[in-house]
This record gives sequence, structure tokens and C-alpha cells, in this order.
Amino acid sequence: MTLFDVYPLFPFELTKAEGCYVWDENGNKYLDLYGGHAVISIGHTHPHYVKSITDQLNKIGFYSNSVQIPIQKELAQKLGALTGGYEDYSLFLCNSGAEANENALKLASFHTGRKKIIAFSKSFHGRTSAVVAATDDKSIIAPVNETSNIIFVPFNDEAALEVVMNDQIAGVIVEGLQGVGGVQVPTDSFLQKIRSLCDKFGALMIMDEIQSGYGRSGKFFSHQHSNVKADIISMAKGMGNGFPIGGIIIAPHIEPKHGMLGTTFGGNHLACAAAIAVCDIIKQENLMHNAAEVGTYLMVELKKISAIKDVRGYGLMIGVELDNYADVRKKLMIDHKILTGVSGKQNTIRLLPPLNITKSEADHFLKAFAEVVN
Repeated sequence: MTLFDVYPLFPFELTKAEGCYVWDENGNKYLDLYGGHAVISIGHTHPHYVKSITDQLNKIGFYSNSVQIPIQKELAQKLGALTGGYEDYSLFLCNSGAEANENALKLASFHTGRKKIIAFSKSFHGRTSAVVAATDDKSIIAPVNETSNIIFVPFNDEAALEVVMNDQIAGVIVEGLQGVGGVQVPTDSFLQKIRSLCDKFGALMIMDEIQSGYGRSGKFFSHQHSNVKADIISMAKGMGNGFPIGGIIIAPHIEPKHGMLGTTFGGNHLACAAAIAVCDIIKQENLMHNAAEVGTYLMVELKKISAIKDVRGYGLMIGVELDNYADVRKKLMIDHKILTGVSGKQNTIRLLPPLNITKSEADHFLKAFAEVVN
């Protein structure tokens, strides 16, 4: 049997990782500013994280949601305390970002009894069923995914949103920061307009914080920069630092009933142990503050480089737009052993490092970046 060839791959294997660094099979050391696509939040192989998962595995690794799993409640309490305003929300656990968004859309439809969802240009919400239909990329939407229930509106266009918003809309889904779309930042007034229109028409505001959440923006959720509160928030990526876990947090006015949502693997013992360790480390090591501080420093310094067309983002989710982005990314990887992400359609390099990156590691990147672009 062979692997189904759908991934363009870097030309090496990674065999070791620690902190903000990874090593390939030949012993080459790389500064990881990609984090496996914003997944590594607390740094690779953090000792507390490794011990938490190991200890849990030696007790029980898995059982389904047919028995009491108290570690889920511990995660909900620790997560709520970190969110800064969502302590009274409820948590539903699943396995991935796409699954989190699927459940968010389904819950909005259940709650309102409506079918229509508003999404935005350059959006990315996942590759499955309803959420791929809400993703602005026709190349990954199969015929079976096509639906008339998704209405696309230009991102950050308040007037266009007002035109299509009505009492048939179940929910509006928007990313805290657009990731695949090139680290596009929603304006404060745009998110506030979504909130007010959802209130006016009885729809739910769904914040997709899968890539931009979990402290990456310098706040726990990126939309908190805009002083708005959502009805449902989806999470994944940094939530488990590489262990597959996702979830949604749900406003108190949305009532659950048995069977309306469900998952076999979601909220299993090992996944919760990983997610609790992440919460512990974010709090103990003050990683949100570090993300804000080092992220601001990186953006200020990058804006001094004349070859760069634009720098966008919050905290440690940064988009660097430049004409020769592909060559720059390749040279950073091959010549300087620095890994970065990319939004190809937007000519943008994405910086998504672990939240414990240091200023000296940021300086190492800045020096290499300046050499490459100049």
C-alpha cells in the first residue's frame, strides 16, 4: 500500500524537537516559526506536557463518552479561567478544527431552526461537509459539498453584510484572524457590526479561533481585541500542542439536549490531559503576555524592511506580504534553517511560532530575513 499523495512536503524528515527548535534526520537544527501550522503553542516536548500525557496513559488512555470522564470538567474549568470573560459558557469537545466548526454550524441551525450561514471572502473553516462550503476556495469544494445555504460577503465590508442579513440567517462565521487568507485582520467595527446584526435578527455569532485562538494573538481569543463577545467559539490547533483535540464553547442561552451533538473520540482522557497541560503552561509561563510582547517587537522590526509590502496580524500570528515570498521562504529554510508558513494566494509568509519564543530567537529570524530579502 502507498500513501494517497495530497500533501506538498518539505524535503526532509523531523526526528527530534524541543522548545522552538526541530531537527531533521541529518542532525540539522531548524528554528520553527511554523509550529506545524500554528499547532505548537507551548513549545515542542515541554516536560510538563510530556509528563502529563505519560502519566495519564499509564492510568487509562481512552474510553468513550458513555461514562463519567472527570478530566473533561477539569479542562472546562481551567479553560474558562483563561478565557477572560467566557467562564459561564459550556464546552463541547471534539477532535479537530473542521469538526469544531461543523458542530458550531450545526448548533446554530438547531438553535435558530434556520439553514442559512454567512461567511466571508478569503475564509477558511475546514475541508469537510458544511465548513468547506463556507470556505472561499472552490478548488477544495467537491460537488457533494455544494449548497445554497452559504452566503459569501466581502471581508470587512459592513455595508454588504447589512444588505444580506435577515431573519433567515442561522449564524455568521468569521475568523478571529484569517489564516489561509493571508493573515487578514477584521476591523473592530466589522466584528461589532456582526455582533449587532446577529442580535437584531436572532442569529448566532460564531468566531472561528482555531488558528488565532489559545493565546496566539496576545489575548486568549483574537476577537477580544475588538471588545466583542461571540455566541459560539471554535478552537483546535494550539489547544493540544499537537495532540488531536478541538472544541467549541457555547453561550448559556443555547440549551443542550442529549444526542444533538456527539463524538466517539472527542474529550478522551489523553486528549484532555494534553489540553490541561497546555492551559497550565500558558498560565504558569505567562505565554499570552510573551506572545503580545515578542509579536509586537517582530511586527515593528519587520515594518522597517523596505522590501516588505505589508505586515499584518496580532501577537504571534503575523503575515508578511512580499512579491518574492516563495523564494524568501525557501532560502530561509535551506540557507538559514528557519521554517515558516505561507499563504500562497496572498503572496504572504505566515509566522506562527510557539508562544514561548524568545526575543533572541526573534532577532535570529529578523537578521536572517533581512539578509534574504536584501
